Amino acid sequence: MTEAKQELRDALGDDRVRDGDSELDLHAGDLTFHPPHRPDIVVYPGTTDDVAVVLTLANERRIPVTPFGVGTSLEGHVIPVHGGISLDLSRLDRILEISSENLTATVQAGVTRLTLGQAVGAHGLFFPVDPGADATLGGMAATNAAGTTTVRYGKMRANTLALEAVLADGRVIRTGSRTAKTSAGYDLTGLLVGSEGTLAVITEVTVRLHAIQEHAVALRIAFPDIESACRTAAGVVAAGSGVTRVEFLDASTVAAVNAYSGTSYPEGPCLFIEASGSEEVVLADLELVQAIAQAEGSTEIITERDPDARARLWKARHDVAHATAAKFPGTKERTTDVCVPLTELAGAARFAQAELDRLGLNGGIVGHAGDGNLHVGVQVKDGEIALSDELVHNVVDDALARGGTCTGEHGIGLGKIEALEQEHGDLIPLMLAIKASFDPNGILNPGKVLPAAATVHA
Repeated sequence: MTEAKQELRDALGDDRVRDGDSELDLHAGDLTFHPPHRPDIVVYPGTTDDVAVVLTLANERRIPVTPFGVGTSLEGHVIPVHGGISLDLSRLDRILEISSENLTATVQAGVTRLTLGQAVGAHGLFFPVDPGADATLGGMAATNAAGTTTVRYGKMRANTLALEAVLADGRVIRTGSRTAKTSAGYDLTGLLVGSEGTLAVITEVTVRLHAIQEHAVALRIAFPDIESACRTAAGVVAAGSGVTRVEFLDASTVAAVNAYSGTSYPEGPCLFIEASGSEEVVLADLELVQAIAQAEGSTEIITERDPDARARLWKARHDVAHATAAKFPGTKERTTDVCVPLTELAGAARFAQAELDRLGLNGGIVGHAGDGNLHVGVQVKDGEIALSDELVHNVVDDALARGGTCTGEHGIGLGKIEALEQEHGDLIPLMLAIKASFDPNGILNPGKVLPAAATVHA
């Protein structure tokens, strides 16, 4: 590794190849409970050509390479479990083009979501995928990120038109097109989106943009129990409403949010819902939502029309993880997500709550309820990892039994390899064949996603 380190310094410069303790620690872990593991070196490429240089050398020497954005992933995606190179793409941070006429933007992988949002907002446009964290666009593409607006706009795969990426052997490829659609050959763009850095390193992303809606209104709706809130969410979507967000919070989460954010929401199950569009469309959507909520026994419906009030509502939603952590100091966050058909949402949420209670774990349930996507989060103390393992296993079992999936948006990473086998065991050989085709030496993010993928050591 020493010789390779010097070669990289000769090729890229000393300032782009780091091995100090603070650099290695920064790139050893993510936001979750997964144990950190230091890389041997951290490399900061400044161009796609730099990425190609790194991968060519790493492939020749069988050195593992783990792409890194800002480290906000939730299943250990960026942890370099086999050491080697942590490839930090944060310096690929240029917005290359904003095309208002075509409703597209092309950015380097290190551009963050909020940076893009600010730039396109000046054109009366916005980028819809909102995972909460200010993640990089490259990382969001690699993990097929989603968030609060998926119910209307879809995940990263639906909003990614084209990619530039570097293969394991250093070849640079471009997939997709800047057109609104294409039927040219296999969908390699769709394959690389969500591949979690195991097939290629994404260096450039072309995404869809949308016009900022003229009118937006949010609702905060309280319910007597989890089931009625989830049935309302499912009913809103089934009725054809064009709402932008449908978010669920359970009672314990609302209590944590109140303590952390200084809000005073009723501490019971609730939905945060937003509708946007013309004033007439928004009014019709909200009338439909309120009728469904009232039929399900809602106890309070509060309308937020003021932009600042809506911003506070969504900030509170995005601060859920911080709020829960603050409620249980000295613990580590462990969150898992599953996704079920909408008709199964209430039952899945009820089961998850019963498991939290049975196991005596501190945590709560939130979800992108309009998608059937539940997030079960716990704050674990020393000695509780085994209990949290049991929780995750049982919640996944339940979701699969309901015709759902082991993850709606967090991905597989380190934490759900066994769950992927459980869900798609018959497809694992095909996935391994794809991995071998793109990365025959197994250098790209080894130890992630696939159970039997080849691993390498520096």
